[in-house]
Amino acid sequence: MKGTNLGEFEELVLLTIATLVSEAYSVAICDDLAQKTGRGVKLGVVHSVLNRLEEKGLAKSHLGEATKERGGKRKRYYTVTNAGKAALVRAKEMRDQYWNILPELKWKGI
Repeated sequence: MKGTNLGEFEELVLLTIATLVSEAYSVAICDDLAQKTGRGVKLGVVHSVLNRLEEKGLAKSHLGEATKERGGKRKRYYTVTNAGKAALVRAKEMRDQYWNILPELKWKGI
C-alpha cells in the first residue's frame, strides 16, 4: 500500500464515495463533486484519483451488472476501505486541530 496522506481532491473524492454509498461510480462521483463544490470537475481527473485511491488501498471497486441503458456495459462502483476511513478521520482531526486554535477575533467580520 502506498502512502495514506490525502490531497485535497483525493479527500473530496473519498468523502463523495462515502456519501454516495451504493451509487458511487465515476460519473455520479463527478456530478456530485461538481454540484457540491461549484467547481468544474473533469471525469478524467476523477478516474485518475480513483485509481490512485485504489493503489493506496483507500478505496476498492467492483463491477456492477450490465445494463441496456449503457449498451451492455457495466459500471465500476467504489467503496471506502477501512484504511480509507482511517485516512479520512486523520485528515478531519488534523483540520479540526487548526480550526480549534484559530484566534476568533481574526475571523469576525468575514
